[in-house]
Amino acid sequence: MFIARRYLFAKKSHHAINIISGISVLGIAIATMAMVVTLSVFNGFQDLVADLFTAFDPELRVTPKDGQAVNAKDTALLKLKRSEVVDVYTPTLEGQALVVQNGRQQVVTIRGVADNITEQSHIEDILYGDGTFCLHADVLEYGILGIQLAQQLGLSAFFENPLQVYAPKPGERVNIGNPLSSFNHDELQSPGVVFMVRQARYDAGYIITSLQFAQQLFDREGMVSSIDLKLKDGVNTDKAKHQIQAQVGERFKVEDRYEQQNDIFRVMRIEKFISYCFLSFILLVACFNIIGSLSMLMIDKRQDIQTLRSLGATDAQICTIFRLEGHIISLAGALLGLTLGAVLCWIQQEFGLVSMGGSEGSFIVEAYPVSVYLTDILLVLITALAVGWIAIWYPVKYLVGKILKIKD
Repeated sequence: MFIARRYLFAKKSHHAINIISGISVLGIAIATMAMVVTLSVFNGFQDLVADLFTAFDPELRVTPKDGQAVNAKDTALLKLKRSEVVDVYTPTLEGQALVVQNGRQQVVTIRGVADNITEQSHIEDILYGDGTFCLHADVLEYGILGIQLAQQLGLSAFFENPLQVYAPKPGERVNIGNPLSSFNHDELQSPGVVFMVRQARYDAGYIITSLQFAQQLFDREGMVSSIDLKLKDGVNTDKAKHQIQAQVGERFKVEDRYEQQNDIFRVMRIEKFISYCFLSFILLVACFNIIGSLSMLMIDKRQDIQTLRSLGATDAQICTIFRLEGHIISLAGALLGLTLGAVLCWIQQEFGLVSMGGSEGSFIVEAYPVSVYLTDILLVLITALAVGWIAIWYPVKYLVGKILKIKD
């Protein structure tokens, strides 16, 4: 290490060696910086999407594994109410239904929730309109539509005529002579608001209403399809998830927000992984610059190599000297790249220099979101060092062998 460090910083007989070494460090730094920035942008989009679902999806959701509704008084579910980690317990029931208004019709998902939904999530933060959030009052049942669904039905945030809702009766075949007799029918009033999650799945296909309405519409009295849970402040989500899974047993599955939207986040993880692979290859190409630098250094120090050999240094020890030289160059480039990448991400977070493009208001955010994860920083550092080791291991052995063979 002492000799390798001296070779790196000591004056060379040819100034080009220092230039090539500097280019090697710079190439690795740029590739490493690109990896940090790219992975951080993917993290930023993932966090952005997760924030969008925060007002709609619970921290944890408990659902039966067979996909069927279960009794709301199931012993395993009632245990959750007394759990030390659960703050808010919200039973829900979902099902498909047909809504009709002004000659237009649409198949939607009716999401019936308990009255404590406002304690469970920040649902009021995604409401638009002059009304207020309300699920039911006296004999009236209210429905909060997704904003795209309201547009498809030709409705505003407030509609005077009640929304007609039809759901097939469980276990019955459609009566061809009188099809409506095979459906349960009910009405939903307008509370004067609609919700917008900024995800088409919800905004164009969901109606939020009371749990009692959904149970009556689907003939599921006393049944629920899931239990939404909000954890107490300071409780670790992963630990609470495993604890709750142990409480409810194998008949139920417990999902966090990422697992509830597994399709979306899986695609984002795949995109991030593919980008990581491509950038790793670019980093590998950048590391080949080290070979040129080490080749010229070996030629410049061939007299020293012969002297070290005469003093008793083995061929393996001589190879190690130049491999360490390459590792130092890789480490220097990696650290410089990590620093530059972190600084660029901080600048983007604070000032949003790189915008999403297009006209103002076309996107949810105006600038590319970035989130720097410590795990990604460690991954990039390990990748840079590993790729550097792969790039120089055999070439150094080959070049040292050539020089020693010439001397012999």
